[in-house]
Amino acid sequence: MLARVQSGAVSGIRCVPVRVEVHLASGIPSMSVVGLPQSAVKEGRDRVRAALEHTGFRFPPRRITVNLAPADLKKEGSGFDLPVALGLLVAAGDLPREILEGRAFVGELGLDGQVRPIRGALAIARSCRKEGIHTLVVPRENGREAAAADPELEVLGASSLSGVVGHLEGSEALPRITASAAASGTGELELDLAEVRGHEGVKRALEVAAAGSHNVLMMGPPGSGKTMLARRLPGILPPLEREEALEVTTIHSVAGLLPSDAGIVRSRPFRAPHHTVSRAGLAGGGRPVRPGEMSLAHHGILFLDELPEFSRGVLETLRQPMEAGWISLVRARERVHFPAHFTLVAAMNPCPCGHLTDPDRPCTCDPTRVGRYRGRISGPLRDRIDLHLEVTPVSYTHLRGGDPGESAEVIRGRVVEARRRQHRRLGPGGLNANMTPGQLEQHAAPDAAGDDLLGSASRRMGLSARGVHRILKVARTIADLDGSDRVSRGHLAEAIQYRVLDRERVRASRG
Repeated sequence: MLARVQSGAVSGIRCVPVRVEVHLASGIPSMSVVGLPQSAVKEGRDRVRAALEHTGFRFPPRRITVNLAPADLKKEGSGFDLPVALGLLVAAGDLPREILEGRAFVGELGLDGQVRPIRGALAIARSCRKEGIHTLVVPRENGREAAAADPELEVLGASSLSGVVGHLEGSEALPRITASAAASGTGELELDLAEVRGHEGVKRALEVAAAGSHNVLMMGPPGSGKTMLARRLPGILPPLEREEALEVTTIHSVAGLLPSDAGIVRSRPFRAPHHTVSRAGLAGGGRPVRPGEMSLAHHGILFLDELPEFSRGVLETLRQPMEAGWISLVRARERVHFPAHFTLVAAMNPCPCGHLTDPDRPCTCDPTRVGRYRGRISGPLRDRIDLHLEVTPVSYTHLRGGDPGESAEVIRGRVVEARRRQHRRLGPGGLNANMTPGQLEQHAAPDAAGDDLLGSASRRMGLSARGVHRILKVARTIADLDGSDRVSRGHLAEAIQYRVLDRERVRASRG
């Protein structure tokens, strides 16, 4: 009177194998679920009962105990409905016990027996092969994402409990979803950088940022083109590698943002949260714990417009993930890790009124207000941003008749080649923005003239050790775009001139 069904629970973006054990005993008819089930899991008792009766099976009038092992891991979500229902049928003798060997099941049940989609199907599929599972039955809407995990895993799409039972009995076959069917994926419209007139210096800086995954801060008057430039940065980024695409899709699946019946995500994420976002919204959290905007921007762009308007506490949560590429959320009973390797692109006005650097409109702010406004961005956070860019307004003549410049496709070609050089030097997935001090010494050591220039700039601008390392990383990326194996004085000079805020800080201290 005991049945075991293999399933899985999502913790962060990884899957923990869960064995659903169903035991029938004599006694007063009841059904209890143990193994740290959360509310959605407990409520599954009523869904399972109605689904079985609607499908034509008799709900066992016995004392039923359902154990979700391991018992010390919190179980969340509605994905255990299907394995619990199958476990009841096996324990009651309606299905043979051996038919479940080597198979895993996950899915929510409707009261009418329909199988409904869940979160995190891709994470569960990625763990199946490690556990010796050769067949995974998922809701039909989750089939394409699950099939992308492993071409050797048999993924079956279920639309009803009766269909699953019929497949196990051999009376009908569930459709197998292949990896090729999951290859289309989903994506967003990429905007072309050629649509932006003027701003050639800023475009060059964005090319450098894309090539080395460097963080960017653009500062300029309202309407000067900061947001327009930022939204076109994804168009010059290289396409996602397979492993990157799987990670991005897994995060979006866990967050419940993957469209129904979608395959793996092919385009790099672009996330632009409003400045009223909370700490949990940016870093992740809630009950159950879900990834935040930083993780949703993994391998893509996190765009923060009007940067000083964000809460100081919210902005400070960026500091550790910007360095480590991941974020760890610690709660009373659990610790969840989310990847968060993103490129930060931020935009701000130079002052509260916005016209400090506008040649055509006078600024109405006194120096104290300007200092207070810029002080909302802490020094440690500013120090972690590689490129500080000044964006000036474009004249009407240039706006209407200027040369549109290079297309995103041409720029992307140079970016892809620069990243290939980095991968050959640093290993697969290696990027200049993530180089360690030892790697900087080995691969980004400047020539004698460049070393003199960097030393002079460090003293004159009061750069921290992190600031010096950031300049070296940017210079290494510029050298990669030039196809150079050595960082020269010219590469360093270009990297240094992108540190606008450091130069302004020096001028302010002297003035």
